[in-house]
Amino acid sequence: MFATSHPAMSRAARRLGTLFATWRDRHRERQQLAAMGERELRDIGLAASGDHPWLTVHRRPRVAILATGDEIALPGEPVPPGGIVSSNAHALAALVRSAGAEPTVLPVASDDLHAMAEAADRAAGFDLLLTTGGASVGEHDLVQAGLAARGMQLDFWKIAMRPGKPLMHGRLGPLPMLGLPGNPVSALVCAMLFALPALAMLAGEDARGPKVDEAVLGAPVKENDRREDYLRADFADGVVTPHSRQDSSMLATLARSDALIIRPPLAPAAEAGTKVPVIRLAQYGV
Repeated sequence: MFATSHPAMSRAARRLGTLFATWRDRHRERQQLAAMGERELRDIGLAASGDHPWLTVHRRPRVAILATGDEIALPGEPVPPGGIVSSNAHALAALVRSAGAEPTVLPVASDDLHAMAEAADRAAGFDLLLTTGGASVGEHDLVQAGLAARGMQLDFWKIAMRPGKPLMHGRLGPLPMLGLPGNPVSALVCAMLFALPALAMLAGEDARGPKVDEAVLGAPVKENDRREDYLRADFADGVVTPHSRQDSSMLATLARSDALIIRPPLAPAAEAGTKVPVIRLAQYGV
């Protein structure tokens, strides 16, 4: 039996059952907290109010990030002749961190089978290995061969997508790996579409894909080939306008973009005013 009023009730007191009327309500709230994934501080207070001293949680997934290539130098290091400063590893680390996981950027692996195998050893104990670069078919693309020397079982290699064709997936014993392309735009777009759902699963959540909206084209687009295309674009007031330059090395274009226009394989040309599916980049915090 619950009291509903008392003549001497203080102004600071609340009627019994205001927050949780019964034990079943408290139990139901605990189940809802457990089912809704990452929680904010106000939910921790609610759990305490419901007399739940212990909550079962998943720890944050630990992600090893490995950039590869003789031409790569970390920011602040001397850049070799013909080389570039590594942007992929740090952009990926920021994306991984925004998803609630814990990234570790490993030392850059040179274009050498032994160096690649040693890098695989450093990834032991992590929950996911992300590599970037070295996944194509050139003589210096040694990620697949180097990891195979440590027993990697290849699941798939290459997908019908632009940007991001040379995507790779496999396992190093219990460690899943995702081999991302070396071009910066390809690496980030593939990470959004493939790595983030994997991180959600590792954190005990559903492997949800990106939220897809509908927008109106602000400029015409040409017909597509057999690969699914993700065009970098501006988005404003329901109108999405693709950038004129779509090269997968143009990180500045992605940085200025608000959305990705999804062009299915063999999609016909479309005029301005046509409705198209889009992925808003704000959902990734980028």
